[in-house]
Amino acid sequence: MNDAPGASPDPTIDAAPAAAEPKGWLAALDPVAMLMGVGFAIIWSSAFTAAKFVVADAPPFLALSARFAVAGLMACALAAAMGQSAKLTRRQWGLVVVFGLCQNSLYLGLNFLAMTRIDGGLAAIIASTLPLFVAAGAWVFLSERPRKLGAVGLALGFAGVAVVMGARIEGGADPLYVGFALLGALALAVATLLVRGVSPGPNVLMIVGLQMLVGSAGLAPVALAFESVDDVRWTLPMLLGVGYSMIFAGIVATVVWLRLVRRIGPTNAAAFHFLNPCLGLAVAAALLGETLGPRDLVGVAIVTVGILLVQLSRRPA
Repeated sequence: MNDAPGASPDPTIDAAPAAAEPKGWLAALDPVAMLMGVGFAIIWSSAFTAAKFVVADAPPFLALSARFAVAGLMACALAAAMGQSAKLTRRQWGLVVVFGLCQNSLYLGLNFLAMTRIDGGLAAIIASTLPLFVAAGAWVFLSERPRKLGAVGLALGFAGVAVVMGARIEGGADPLYVGFALLGALALAVATLLVRGVSPGPNVLMIVGLQMLVGSAGLAPVALAFESVDDVRWTLPMLLGVGYSMIFAGIVATVVWLRLVRRIGPTNAAAFHFLNPCLGLAVAAALLGETLGPRDLVGVAIVTVGILLVQLSRRPA
């Protein structure tokens, strides 16, 4: 289970067995499913812009650790009220620990650190390549060779990211912090492959909350060692960014995703990921005033097509 920003939920980890998926993506989409899919993509993409408001006025690890602590407690309390249990199997606890550390501590921690020096739109584009990293990792380490369509999508996706990164680095983005964002995406891809096929069963929200608490615990020592509460500026944009990330990106997006997967199946739901690069760049430009150059537009178009091809190649023949 994943938490935003940038945490594209892995369709291989489902909350419940999905019904047989209709042949053809559009055949699966009713108006409600379309609204849910687009809504999820908007929340996911806008979470990076919210994170930029946070790191502008608060140390990244301290802000993220506090956010996970509060959101995790909220999610666990809500799950308990819904009758969900923290009595998990050994594999489910593995899911909690692996995703709590790799996703929340490493992936989001590195992304928050990166966004102290790089644009939110660039961070969103890099994070949106998760399906590409997962597909490439499955090919290299699990010998799951993609179809030709998927291989073309991988090549296009990574080429598009290279175009955008090159343009932004030439424009002043710090290469080291671009590297942090890439390492974060790689960490989440590794976690996705490690826990592939592990189902959270009926305790989905409880597991999400526990993952947040693990993530908070993983970040707290770093935050306490290198950051200080005295460095926090309690501005309205920062507080709104934290609240949005906590409630909408952390909890609402997860619930919407799980309902979407149950409605149209994981593979069909995952196809909405191709919207993320465009939306991430657009939201950052609209709310943060980030400038879009011709190479940004070309690169994000290539990434979008690459992600779509990779997702479509995963459909049963």
